[in-house]
Amino acid sequence: MGDRALSRRGFLAASAAAGLGMTALSGCGGDSDGGSSDGTTTIEWWNISTTEPTKTVWAALAKKFEAQNPKVKLKITQLENDAYKSKMTALTASGKLPDIFHTWGGGVLKQQVDAGLVEDLTDRTKPWVDGMLSVAKQPYLIDDKTYGIPFDIGMIGFWYNKALFKQAGISEPPTTWSGYLDAVKKLKAKNITPIALAGKEKWPGMYYWAYLAMRTAGIEELAKANDNKDFTAPGLVQAGQHLEDLVKLQPFQKGFLGAAYSTPTGQAATVGNGKAAMELMGQWAPVVEADSGKGLGSDLGFFPFPAVEGGQGAITEVFGGGGGHALRKGAPQAAVDFLKFFASEATDLELVKKTNTLPVVPGAEKALSDPNTKAVQAQLKGATGFQLYLDQAYDPAVGQEVNDSVAALIAGSKSPEQVTQSITKTAKEA
Repeated sequence: MGDRALSRRGFLAASAAAGLGMTALSGCGGDSDGGSSDGTTTIEWWNISTTEPTKTVWAALAKKFEAQNPKVKLKITQLENDAYKSKMTALTASGKLPDIFHTWGGGVLKQQVDAGLVEDLTDRTKPWVDGMLSVAKQPYLIDDKTYGIPFDIGMIGFWYNKALFKQAGISEPPTTWSGYLDAVKKLKAKNITPIALAGKEKWPGMYYWAYLAMRTAGIEELAKANDNKDFTAPGLVQAGQHLEDLVKLQPFQKGFLGAAYSTPTGQAATVGNGKAAMELMGQWAPVVEADSGKGLGSDLGFFPFPAVEGGQGAITEVFGGGGGHALRKGAPQAAVDFLKFFASEATDLELVKKTNTLPVVPGAEKALSDPNTKAVQAQLKGATGFQLYLDQAYDPAVGQEVNDSVAALIAGSKSPEQVTQSITKTAKEA
């Protein structure tokens, strides 16, 4: 469930999102080509870029495109992650999607494609898509056809406060799960909150179970479980047991079950303000930490999710995904033109420089300067395996159940066995 301001984790107040209501729903796509009497084409663009600097950068890019295309007007709707998913579920059911909409690819996009709601971009984008990074394009390929265009790629990992680690006597980031638990204990011994978690938003907790499942059972077991609609394999149960071991240490900030991700008292701000030592989050984390809180500057570091002793997975296998844009079936040519503009080297350079996005156009790599962004890119380049966010890789109902069940485990109301049983039950019913 993925997830920067830029990628998959921008947030607005729930009340503001809810205020869009049926007005936002009724204004979407359908069979209209967006044309007006004066020849202007209006394109609806739904995205989740709600935090700074991304929100301002994207708005400026929209204005730049309009200046280059005087007969095109972009109508932008921005929603926080969970509200966006909720609205898009309703729109998918109604059969009317926005002209351009944010997508993480995977099972959710496939569901929309299978419903005949998404434009096949294969032929219309091939001349310029071929030059983009291959790994970034993978989530949007369905039956070897292109249904989305990436604007970033990245992975989930631990973002940590170097000063707090030093204060707790932790000289190096842990590389094993037992070492990670030891680090948590050392932080607690110094009265430092080890981990910030947005318990109110279920997707951040899912990251822990997903990574532990990759490390214990292996990526192939996750794919097998989805194919067979059976998530009760011993390695997947063990993933929950490892997570339970962490939860028993009470590592999270006070009130974490009611905490959001990017609010002033949420997960990102807690880390950004130096009140917790770590968060497990995507490559967008530094931007949101600085927007929601003060940001850590040179005290911020990054390390990959540790290996689990005796597990089937390796520390070089990464969990993550990227953000992309798809088009509703029948969207006007101007929408394709905008995707080309957004996927250009000039735009990618701007995104890399101003929002720390990882480049999807090879020529934009020269703009990388932030050491943490470089560290994430190095992990991605050296990856020996890649797993898409589970709440995007799987059928939407299954992905939601993963989020719900893992949240229940973290809250203490479900056992590791019950987590896998609930996911299996949903998979069989989906």
